[in-house]
Amino acid sequence: MLCPVCNNDFSPKKTPAMPFCSERCKLIDLGRWLDEGYSLPTVPDPEADEQPPEWNN
Repeated sequence: MLCPVCNNDFSPKKTPAMPFCSERCKLIDLGRWLDEGYSLPTVPDPEADEQPPEWNN
């Protein structure tokens, strides 16, 4: 199995930090999430582009 952070090949049975090869890679990944290096895709709201009712006057 390859570690998603460092791409090293490792045995999943020998690591307590699955899906990472080590605790270090696990913490690097967490840091990337906390620094907003990663993000989840958003789906635009189809109704969000409608004008507020007061604009239709």
